Amino acid sequence: MAKILIGLSVLFLTLSAVFGVLTNSKARELLEQKNQASAGLAEAEQIRLAQDKTIAAREQSISAANAKAQEIQTQVANAEADLVRAQSEKAELQTRLQEHETEIVELRRRAEEAAVAQDLMPDALPMPGAGDLQTQLEDTRRQLDAAERERQLLADRIRSTEDRGQAPERRRAAVTPGVRGTVLAVNQAYNFVVLNLGGRQGVQPNTEMLVMRGGTLIGRIRVSSVEPATAIGDIITHTLARGVQVQPGDNVIYAGPSS
Repeated sequence: MAKILIGLSVLFLTLSAVFGVLTNSKARELLEQKNQASAGLAEAEQIRLAQDKTIAAREQSISAANAKAQEIQTQVANAEADLVRAQSEKAELQTRLQEHETEIVELRRRAEEAAVAQDLMPDALPMPGAGDLQTQLEDTRRQLDAAERERQLLADRIRSTEDRGQAPERRRAAVTPGVRGTVLAVNQAYNFVVLNLGGRQGVQPNTEMLVMRGGTLIGRIRVSSVEPATAIGDIITHTLARGVQVQPGDNVIYAGPSS
């Protein structure tokens, strides 16, 4: 009986040892899984923070680009208002010039009639009213000279107004680049740029654009997001030569959808 009890005790001790080993192994496995999960959460948090920084930087760049676009639109509106004023002033001056042309024709006719009448009068026999006729002729000539000077002045003002009217047209054309644009801002840390082109110019996401500087191709960008007046493009780093970076003021040319 004692041997049986001893055998059972040894068996229970052995089973206890086996269960202890299994329990310790399971505990170590659970601890390792916990550590892995904690590391994964920490890595995910770092990725989230990095993405938040990227989004904040892009939003800041977009705000700056939108402010620049608003400034350009204000300049365009002012240029158009200047053009309207110049055209209105030109029309008024042309009307006045036409009136002076008519007046000059009438004054010339009167001067010619007075000169003819004076020539027909005998020199030796002064006629009544001859002095009045001479005075009228001189007044007509003075009026004619004044009208001629006024006409020249109006013509000069019309030319000046035309020059002023052409300037806003040139400025307006300069801010409507079509398929060409300019880099407004560059974020070197996250390799993206802000462009002065947007949906209004037909730019679409996932399109590539050539980056030019001084007529030389320096790299490419791929549009990632589009606003009405601006767009954000990711710099395709492997297309840049060593040591070359995209800079504000570089020109971009639409290159079509990327394949």
